Amino acid sequence: MSHEATMWAVKVRGISCAEARVLWHLADCHNPIYGCYPKQDYLADACEIDERSVRRSLVALREKGLVNWIEQREGKNRKANRYSLAFERGFRPHSCENEPDNLSASNASSTGQNEGFEPDISDSLNRTPESSIEPVREPVIEPVRERGCARELPEEGDAAIVEDRKRIERDFKAWYRTWPTSLADSEKAARDAWSALSREERAACIERTPAYISAVNANKGKFTFSSVYLRGKAWEKLDDPKSDVALPSVHNPFSKAWMAGMLAQLLKPAATAMPVPTKYQQLQLAQGGEAAEAVRLDRSQKYGWPRVNTMHQRAFDRQGVTVPAPLARISESFVQVHRDAEAAKRWKQAFDRRGWPWLPNTGHEWFFFPPGEPEEALSEFAAATARERGDDDAA
Repeated sequence: MSHEATMWAVKVRGISCAEARVLWHLADCHNPIYGCYPKQDYLADACEIDERSVRRSLVALREKGLVNWIEQREGKNRKANRYSLAFERGFRPHSCENEPDNLSASNASSTGQNEGFEPDISDSLNRTPESSIEPVREPVIEPVRERGCARELPEEGDAAIVEDRKRIERDFKAWYRTWPTSLADSEKAARDAWSALSREERAACIERTPAYISAVNANKGKFTFSSVYLRGKAWEKLDDPKSDVALPSVHNPFSKAWMAGMLAQLLKPAATAMPVPTKYQQLQLAQGGEAAEAVRLDRSQKYGWPRVNTMHQRAFDRQGVTVPAPLARISESFVQVHRDAEAAKRWKQAFDRRGWPWLPNTGHEWFFFPPGEPEEALSEFAAATARERGDDDAA
């Protein structure tokens, strides 16, 4: 087998599937020193078609200027034709339209006819095997030195290899259009990186790239070049909970990550759309004083942060919530605080000052908070979340 021949054959376009099979097996039988001498019955068996289809394909390939052949004889006995391929230096395409094709059984007038081709220019194409050397009639195994190419060759050489390469190119073009930096990238570098991936890696890339793009956008991150993304198989980072693009995951009520998710929601501005106060509440608000403050605190805790209230309701059913990976990373430094501890009382006072809803009594005795006193801890937590988002004014 000539590696150069097979790589040339799989890149040929504009031929039928049967022709592609025949051409690939011709290339597979090509030897750069001794030439190419496969028999038609071998080609028919390898291509899984009949010999008549092999002959039709050979004639079509010759008419398209891709192959040519010279009949070999020993006296009156025919031997396997010697085929030359268009990629070889000095290849001379067939030019006589009415000349017999020299393929046995192709037609009555041509059977046994000795083709009168002029010698090819390249001496290597005219070298006849010495009598002591068996001509190449079946593939000669040659080690494949390039890792990427070895992946692209199927176990059985047939037209599937042509379709496989077409599918790889179609998949690449479809994927490349979705990459955010494609307009400024090197498409060639990206295509080379794509070709170096295995079939399974390409499938994973296609499936997981949308999630990767969403994760980077959610974290206000920057996209790398497409070729760098492909070579590094960056979509695999989605499975690493500590990576910058890890997918959000569900965390149990009152766990570290759950508490971080709740605090992140509470740090957002309170909702302004609230139900109209009852007449009694309106009267208390109008009177002012402690009664009015109590009404405002109650309304704020009930309606100011609806997502947090939903988290609390789900906690009664022991249902967790989805927390982004950056918040989960920040929460790793949280410290455990018992519900009845003095630290928990200070945290409740901090919540009340802000009008935040306090943790529901679901039977949990331990909570997690950022380390330090509530005011300083909340300030540090807010700065950390801003840094994760990439805010310009992050402390």
